[in-house]
Amino acid sequence: MTATVNRDPAPTPQDAGSAVHPAGASLTLDNVSYRYRGRAGLGPIDLHVSPGEFLCVVGPSGSGKSTLLSLLAGFLRPQQGVIRLGDETVRGPHPSLTLVQQEGALFPWLDVAGNVKFGLKRLGRADRDARAAEALRLVGLDGYGARRVHELSGGQRQRVSLARALAVKPGLLLLDEPFSALDVQTRTSLADELLGIWWQQKVTVVFVTHQLEEALHLGQRVVALRDGEVALDARTRGLSLETLQAALQT
Repeated sequence: MTATVNRDPAPTPQDAGSAVHPAGASLTLDNVSYRYRGRAGLGPIDLHVSPGEFLCVVGPSGSGKSTLLSLLAGFLRPQQGVIRLGDETVRGPHPSLTLVQQEGALFPWLDVAGNVKFGLKRLGRADRDARAAEALRLVGLDGYGARRVHELSGGQRQRVSLARALAVKPGLLLLDEPFSALDVQTRTSLADELLGIWWQQKVTVVFVTHQLEEALHLGQRVVALRDGEVALDARTRGLSLETLQAALQT
């Protein structure tokens, strides 16, 4: 059985232009830096992401992408500067943000529905069930709730990870190269589906990727990191692959 998503085509981020969606949370980094002992880190950088914006972050290995994501997720605290989600300072993992990682990090002892409901323990059973069903529908996995993780393809597992993230109705969705382990066809399909979900859910997205073409396709805006600093911060409309590549050259 192949999962399908039935929805009207969403505008691309480029078609959306600078439009934002008020349901998402704003994100602000003010003079933020984090340095590791004996190796490079990040910053100081200043960055603002508007509510509902789709931002892609690119850069080579060691450029600071993972450090930035860990800071945004609250796993690391800035050694300098402040990160704000809306009006709140991020001092650790925050209930208004969720992270989807490369491998999905699903729990094999739970079925699909159990994985999606894992972060909803504060809700009553009926609300948990309804949230999980809605999230699975969004990612094209209606009827998959009783499946076990080992029964799913790689693309389906990433859909479950995305459903779990969406089920908590986050203001900020962080994605750490979520499609990197997938084949090209599945990767392209999921990227297009993600755009449709973003447009429907009005969530702010920060998407980290090594793939420059993917960043230009998905993002309204792209930030290129090089040696822990922002080498380019630009709208993707009219931005060429060559300009983005040049910004990343040392």
